Amino acid sequence: MVLNSKEKLDQIFSLELKHLMAVSYVVLCNNMVTDRYIEKNFGMPVQAWSSLFAIETFPGIKAKEIRKLFPRPQNTISRAISLLEARGLVRQEASREDGREKMIFITSAGEDVLAEIRQVSFDRQSEIFAPLNKQELETYFRLTTKIAKGRALTTSDIMI
Repeated sequence: MVLNSKEKLDQIFSLELKHLMAVSYVVLCNNMVTDRYIEKNFGMPVQAWSSLFAIETFPGIKAKEIRKLFPRPQNTISRAISLLEARGLVRQEASREDGREKMIFITSAGEDVLAEIRQVSFDRQSEIFAPLNKQELETYFRLTTKIAKGRALTTSDIMI
């Protein structure tokens, strides 16, 4: 018997790795759609727009701190910051504590671009979570943030 895509997905979600597969599927599908849109319309990879989001949220943040918010290799974050700076979306200043470190700030051009990205991302968020009612959405958020704040998400005693 040949299974269609929905049946295959249902089978994956019924196996012993169903929890990990479900979260992976949601994240990877969203990344595929969102990343494609941001690349096409803003010419930047996910690490650039997520860095821009962090820079606006935490003015003066350092690149190494962005890496802790959005786990990516440091060189990936550094390239994203360079791209944003080359486009005039952010500026860097020497840190008061250590002149070798740079504090990063969003520019008015960066705020304008991020406002557009925020709006379409908000609309995308509504689209993704439309199948959930308000209570389910809050439960989802509570549970995923509990996982996100746990040590096991970014490190592993098993996968070393």
